[in-house]
Amino acid sequence: MKIAVITAFPPSKVTLNEYGYHLVKNFAQKIEVSEVILLSDKTAGPKDLDFENSHKVKVNECWEFNSYSNIVSISAAIRMEKPDAVLINLQFMKFGDKKVPAALGLMIPMVLRNNSVPTVSLLHNILEQVDLESAGFTDNKLAQKFYNFVGTTLTRFILRSDVVAVTINKYVEVLEKKYKVKNVKVIPHGTFDSIDEPSFELAPGPKQIMAFGKFGTYKKVEILIEAAILIRQRSAEKIEVVIAGTDSPNTPGYLAGVQEKYKDVEGIRFTGYVEEKDVPVIFGDSTVVAFPYTSTTGSSGVLHQAGSYGKAVVMPDLGDLALLVEEEGYKGEFFDPESAESLAQAIEKIINNDDNRKAIAMQNFKAASALSMDKITDMYMDTFKKIIQSKK
Repeated sequence: MKIAVITAFPPSKVTLNEYGYHLVKNFAQKIEVSEVILLSDKTAGPKDLDFENSHKVKVNECWEFNSYSNIVSISAAIRMEKPDAVLINLQFMKFGDKKVPAALGLMIPMVLRNNSVPTVSLLHNILEQVDLESAGFTDNKLAQKFYNFVGTTLTRFILRSDVVAVTINKYVEVLEKKYKVKNVKVIPHGTFDSIDEPSFELAPGPKQIMAFGKFGTYKKVEILIEAAILIRQRSAEKIEVVIAGTDSPNTPGYLAGVQEKYKDVEGIRFTGYVEEKDVPVIFGDSTVVAFPYTSTTGSSGVLHQAGSYGKAVVMPDLGDLALLVEEEGYKGEFFDPESAESLAQAIEKIINNDDNRKAIAMQNFKAASALSMDKITDMYMDTFKKIIQSKK
């Protein structure tokens, strides 16, 4: 089978690039896949194809973030490559953070379906479950109504795919009820790497409380720093706060502002963008992974990564994260997303009780191991085969 994957891909910094990397890597390992066509965004440097069977990957850089012509260039690439099936790695800001390019990009599933190309769209978030204000889109109520109208229209385009894959059961219920469709199925997010069981012992040095991601919209690190200050006030325990990642595209300069605000607070480290090869180190050195979120916009890749590296987590008790924990068997200490004191107490339950930390870490590794990316790509392979069979 010849599979095309439309996705951002490292060294691109466009959203879902890491997920795209692991999808392509795992498809390339499949015996029944003869070739993976990577239909990626254009980057200055070469693509990071540092994995086994990368010779099976053909790179076609056929689109650009915020380009108005992506729908044309991607369609032309599909016609040229003639894949047996296409997987689109999607969320609403995938093809741009400007309204028109973003919207045009989301029409691609409909165009492919109309051209009889077997198409699966992986939709990481649905607008019906996103708090537009806290996620950084807009706080204007009229604008929110407009966004919801446009989002509904674009979702209809995406639902023209042969199959729309979502990562949480609730998304299936919401989409089926609202749009009266039957082509939505759950394929879990999955864990990036199938790794050996990690050590559950503490790394040497200060206990590290790490947050990972793109910050500034619904991921706010101030509450984490304030929680660390509270912990230090009542404990001699040496702790370090590690902020691993960059600004969200919607909030440029956010982390620089945080650094300036807390410049007099010791023990805060900002890593900047974390290269793929450095991710195991960042997670491996952490005592606990924190999720200082005010809302959620879909299944959390960071939670799956924390699980694969055997880490305890502290999470806000809200929305999709709580659902994911219940559905996939993850475990953590929960906190009120508006209370630094609540977050401090959740962290203390882990750093002050090593048996509890290990129990949570082991449970999360078990949950992550049950849904490794090789198993997830098997689910996509089965889905492709059923679509192709149905078209015969």
